[in-house]
Order: sequence, then structure tokens, then C-alpha cells
Amino acid sequence: MTPRWKYWLIGGLVIVVIAAAIYFPILRRRVKRAARLQQQSEEQARRELTQPIAINPGDPRVKAKLFWASDAIDSTLAPVTVELPLSNDPVLRSKQVLNTLLAGPVDAESRTLPPDALLLAFYIMPDGTAIADFSEALATSIPSGIVSEQMAVNSITRTLEANVPQVQRLKILIHGQEVETLAGHLDLTGTFVVNTGPAQAPVQPATTPSVTDKPATPAADKPAAPVSGTLTPDKAPGKLAQPERKP
Repeated sequence: MTPRWKYWLIGGLVIVVIAAAIYFPILRRRVKRAARLQQQSEEQARRELTQPIAINPGDPRVKAKLFWASDAIDSTLAPVTVELPLSNDPVLRSKQVLNTLLAGPVDAESRTLPPDALLLAFYIMPDGTAIADFSEALATSIPSGIVSEQMAVNSITRTLEANVPQVQRLKILIHGQEVETLAGHLDLTGTFVVNTGPAQAPVQPATTPSVTDKPATPAADKPAAPVSGTLTPDKAPGKLAQPERKP
């Protein structure tokens, strides 16, 4: 091989290396963008598959209390009053308030649950034990730590306590499975106490005729829609949910 061809070959290799150094970062960005778009598409498809059940326009509008993080620095929860059309059926009512809780407050800083978490199913057993099945995002997207995990469960239990007196205890599942912890700290193998008093029927507004409550039965694995309403923050902070001790 003549020296001239050597120079041409070396020059060609240098050009290839330079082109690769320029093109590979671009290719890597394109691959990341495609993966992100695919993830968003999968999330959108999952949301479409779990379309909420229709809300009955005839449901009375009541002032529900939802528990989000307070502005204080002591990791407490504050109730926020939201006017919502809520069903008298305890299962549907639970789905409605929990999906509104998942939708989050106006102030994103007060959010206690991951924005991509979904309520996949909700049941109430005859003994008052509720089973809430959430998507994996509840465990994978929440900041790992006992404080953030406890606040997430606390916001759920306090919201149920304030709006669905039929729920006595809560069992949390992740994608249909029992897990040991939420995100590495909070124990989810047992149940959490929600209401310590006897189960009661939801109170009907005075302007609407009374409707007999339906018995608590397993509902379809579809969440209810979060409903927009007027938000009015209250002052009293919530207390942390405590796991029920097994005998």
C-alpha cells in the first residue's frame, strides 16, 4: 500500500470517528425521546382502559373533606372541603373521593400521592374492611421514606374516614398483589384502622329525598372520575394513620 493510500485511509477513519462522535449523542437523545413517548402512550392506554364509571347527575352535591399536606413543616395533613356529587353507595362513594384525592389539590406542593397513581379497584367486605388496589406508580413514584409513605396512607384513610363511615379498616394492594412495604418503609401486610365507631350510612342533604343505601358489595375494577369542585381549606390538621394490630 502506497503512502498516499495510507493517508486516504487514515483520513477516512478520522472522518468516520468524528461523524460517530457527532451522531451518537443525537441517536441517544432520539432513543430516549422515543422511550419517553412510548411510556406516555402506555400510560395513556392504561388510563383509557380504566375509564371511570359515569357519575349520576342526580347524585346530591355534598361537602366532602379531602386530606392533603398542610403548609406546615411538621408533615401534617389538613382537610380541604370540596363540594362533590357523591353516590350513596359506599363503594362508589369511596371511588369518587379517592380519585379526587389522586387528582391532587390546586397547589401541587400539597400533593400526597403520585400524580400517575391510579385506583384500579375498590371493595368493601361485609365486616367493613375495604380493599383498595392501586397501580404500581403508588409504590414506585412516591418518595421513599417513612414520612412520605405514612402521609400517603394517612391521606387515604383520613379521606375515607371523613366521607365513608361504612369503611372500618383499609387493606392496600399494589396491582392486585399484597406487598410488604409501600416504598421500602411503611408496612402494608396488615390493615389500617379507618373508623373505630359503628358503620353509619352517609348523611343525605336536606334538600334531597332520602335514598336507601345499597349493601356494600364488590364493584367493577374501574375507578370513579375525579370531580372538580370548590376547594375550601380547613384549619384542623389530620393525624397519621395507624396500622391495626393483629391479635
